[in-house]
Amino acid sequence: MATLLYRLGRMSFRRRRTVLAIWLMLVTAVGGGYLVFGHTFDNEFTIPGSESQQAMDSLTGKLPAATGATAQIVFVAPEGRSITDPAYVAVIKQAVAAAEDKPQVGAAIDPYTAQAIAPDERTAIAQVRFTVLRPEIRDGTLDELETIADPVRDAGLRVEFGGTAYGVTSVPVSGKETAGLLIALVVLVITFGSLLAAGFPLLTAMIGVGIGLVSLMVISNVVSLSSTAPTLALMLGLAVGIDYALFIVSRHRSQLASGTPAEQSVALATATAGSAVVFAGLTVIIALCGLAVVRLPFLTVMGLGAAGTVVVAVLVAVTLLPALLGFAGDRLRPKLGSRAARQELAESTGARSGGERWVGLVTKHPQITVLAGVVLLLAVAIPAPSLRLSLPDNGGAPEDTTQRQAYDLISAAFGPGFNGPLAVVLDARDGQPAAALQQAVGVIAEDLNSTDGVLTVTQPQFSASGATAVIPLIPTTAPDSTETKDLVETLRGKSSGWERATGSEVAITGETAVQIDVSNRLADSLIPFVAVVVGLALLLLLIVFRSIVVPIKATAGFLLSIVASFGAVVAVFQWGWLADLVRIDTTGPVISFLPIIVIGVLFGLAMDYEVFVVSRIREEYVHTGDAKRSVLVGTRHASRVVTAAALIMFAVFASFIGSEDTVIKSMAFALAFGIAVDAFLVRMTLVPAVMALVGRGAWWLPGWLERLLPNLDIEGQRVPRPAAETADPTPALL
Repeated sequence: MATLLYRLGRMSFRRRRTVLAIWLMLVTAVGGGYLVFGHTFDNEFTIPGSESQQAMDSLTGKLPAATGATAQIVFVAPEGRSITDPAYVAVIKQAVAAAEDKPQVGAAIDPYTAQAIAPDERTAIAQVRFTVLRPEIRDGTLDELETIADPVRDAGLRVEFGGTAYGVTSVPVSGKETAGLLIALVVLVITFGSLLAAGFPLLTAMIGVGIGLVSLMVISNVVSLSSTAPTLALMLGLAVGIDYALFIVSRHRSQLASGTPAEQSVALATATAGSAVVFAGLTVIIALCGLAVVRLPFLTVMGLGAAGTVVVAVLVAVTLLPALLGFAGDRLRPKLGSRAARQELAESTGARSGGERWVGLVTKHPQITVLAGVVLLLAVAIPAPSLRLSLPDNGGAPEDTTQRQAYDLISAAFGPGFNGPLAVVLDARDGQPAAALQQAVGVIAEDLNSTDGVLTVTQPQFSASGATAVIPLIPTTAPDSTETKDLVETLRGKSSGWERATGSEVAITGETAVQIDVSNRLADSLIPFVAVVVGLALLLLLIVFRSIVVPIKATAGFLLSIVASFGAVVAVFQWGWLADLVRIDTTGPVISFLPIIVIGVLFGLAMDYEVFVVSRIREEYVHTGDAKRSVLVGTRHASRVVTAAALIMFAVFASFIGSEDTVIKSMAFALAFGIAVDAFLVRMTLVPAVMALVGRGAWWLPGWLERLLPNLDIEGQRVPRPAAETADPTPALL
């Protein structure tokens, strides 16, 4: 592997104009594709094969009116007035009639016909049924619908819009996220002591993430892509793109400082640090592709999209970056006597860096270090078992949006269950007359009215053929509550009895039931997902490091990091600790796929640091055979770079905590917290302590297994290492 990358780095250096031209053509092609095709987001979280989804799919053909997107128009009368005042009745009915004429609207029912008036008679709800599902609502349709509110507001009424039609349709990236890049630039300048050197990781990361992200947007026209997927790809692409380039540029600068000619230095850095980049990238890709284990299409596409961005980041790091370093030539060589030169040559001058002093401290009494670190992580993880999961609804939208305002008004005036209705679907069996189905509807509706957790049962709907019926019902509790989940399970427990009593086929569905089924699938898939991802990564680390201890230690450290991250998420997003700091409007369950996404992403990123730290330790051990010294020297070499990389990744993720979208906010917080814990407490503290504790045993491998495993040579033993030469002070010409 190292030999192949050595040749690739040298070729990219020598043919830098050709390599740059190829990447620029790729950027142009991808950008042109986006200008032609644009993008399409689909935020429908479905679960093929589940009872709720099968019932919804069946209703699409038999009773489309029951499955199309719906909008709720909430009217509120001023304090001391009634929504039933004749003047208000006239203006509301006129507005609802106007809504029925809007694009893609099938029907609009005013609150007086539907008897949707709150007990206080100040609040009423009109229902607007679209002829299409939410992903098929065209841009501008909802804006056109909202124009009906102007005359109503002129009459003195408050009007807000909500319902399933107002689900999240995009996750905007604002200027707040650029703060992460600015922090990254500052960290890079401090790390390298050179603005030119600091610019390369940022430049290549932006090129890589631009290609990956825009390609993903173009692909959204062919596959269903949620609006969260590009933001995840952006976060991850920036983070790993900067980190991977940082690893290689840092190695290159260190070799330049020691007198290695620029071409050989680029090739050698690509061979050694580049090998670590390739295998670190593979662990991220494995983790993200492992999301397919869950068998949820939207999550699979999200994982594959982010994995594609990581692939591009790796390719940029081992091809485009060496080419750009070729253009820079000797201008990246630290000047004699400069701070950067002293840092790079610290070992030869006998100076001790801060990283070396830290490693010396944590390895002085490794048993105490390991015990203290594990206890601290477990203490932070104490809230983790209380983690509650659900899918997003309008209750999690920003407070200033109309859908959030409508959600809160409905909850206060009618009860939280009105925001998450359920539906019982009846299908007549072959030969069953329509009258029998109507009788079955009456029997089930009566039972529903006496069921705990059911607030009310509304008017049933029948298909044109009379062979299908839908009984809508309103729970007493909110869509994301555990009580509503229990109600769905109770109704499904009763469905078999209803089928025997009525002779009809019965299913429980509705948006809330679909969300519950998705959450259950995600929870059930968590352990298989972790097993597959961790198993494949263990095998990869076993091959890379030819050690039993290193893969086990790496995985154990990751598990501690992940439970600590979940503990922090529960404390902040469910218990409300530091809620004002991260600008959380409401506390409650977090997005259902957060654990799997965070496990996949954080595992891959944690392995980045594991590979880079341990590869430098192993490289030193292979060349000297001194286990104790290899921990000190290897970690010293890696500490400055890993510290900078972790700070950059933390800054990139943390910048997304300011997002208005609660899904991105919680995910960014979990990743930022997790990467800080894993990099500084696990990889830079526990890893050296464990390696010092086990000594030469860290590299033990049974003989029979050693003969079976391929030797990938990520340490670059077979790579030519030229003797140091006096640097040519003349900068290389472009």
